[in-house]
Amino acid sequence: QVQLVESGGGLVQPGGSLKLSCAASGVTFTRYRMSWYRQTPGKERELVATFITPGGRINYADSVKGRFTISRDNAMNTMYLQMNSLKPEDTAVYYCNARFIYGAANYWGQGTQVTVSS
Repeated sequence: QVQLVESGGGLVQPGGSLKLSCAASGVTFTRYRMSWYRQTPGKERELVATFITPGGRINYADSVKGRFTISRDNAMNTMYLQMNSLKPEDTAVYYCNARFIYGAANYWGQGTQVTVSS
């Protein structure tokens, strides 16, 4: 059974940093495309950062390039999102996603709220 659990969200001032974690169970990182998404009320969920390939090629949304860093610890089955120089427009619920490379299975975590405000 696949379970994705995000943590690390919270309230931070503009210019601050947060590090999100996604603890994955039932998922082998080499067989899933692991990604971070975010969503604000009334808007579609948007891709923030993703491992394009299991080998680690990465893609970022233009709005976060140079500020966010996605990483993972295969041994711990945990994915991270380091967020620096946060802006109010980064405020959203952040979701961990695992998409099976060889089929249609697609899993989401419950989300963690990030609020950037002074």
